[in-house]
Amino acid sequence: MADQDSPRSIQLTDPRALRAYAHPTRLALVGLLRRSGPMTATQAADAIGESVASCSFHLRQLAKYGLVEKAGGGRGREKPWQATAMFTSWEAHTADPAAAAATEALELAVAERYFEIMARWIQTRAEEPAQWQEAARFGDTMLHLTVAELHELGEKFQELMQPYLERIDDSTKRPAHSRPITVLQLAIPLDTNRDNPQG
Repeated sequence: MADQDSPRSIQLTDPRALRAYAHPTRLALVGLLRRSGPMTATQAADAIGESVASCSFHLRQLAKYGLVEKAGGGRGREKPWQATAMFTSWEAHTADPAAAAATEALELAVAERYFEIMARWIQTRAEEPAQWQEAARFGDTMLHLTVAELHELGEKFQELMQPYLERIDDSTKRPAHSRPITVLQLAIPLDTNRDNPQG
């Protein structure tokens, strides 16, 4: 599974790295640094509601696997951290049992984080301007596809997003009044005996 295939992507292959990343606080820290830029452990703790000691520990663990690094600058022990890449990727399928178990744990952790983000939007969207409420997408569509068509659909989706990706690194290319948007990619075969999508 990949957040995004890109030269700015770090690929995790070591089961230890996959397991290390599969922690809610670590996922939150990496996401925060990617979204907001370099931060000290104190600043990160304030942003995600964790203790400074907890954030310091998790940042050091993330650094062991190349997901964050010291950004330079800062004063005394208050050194800022930065994400090493804008995206993280990993193999969705592997024959190695240890890697497969670690991948499953990571993907479940990521799915839980996505659910939290969606739940927060649902709970707070009434406070958002009407135009943002109307523009946001929420729902599903059931399609009957072959494996080749599913691959093609994914590639077309990537092509649609490509023109907007350069805005991640270059804030000068962001239009006025734009804001960060989470776009979830979910296209999975259904178990017709159990799965009953709504929408």
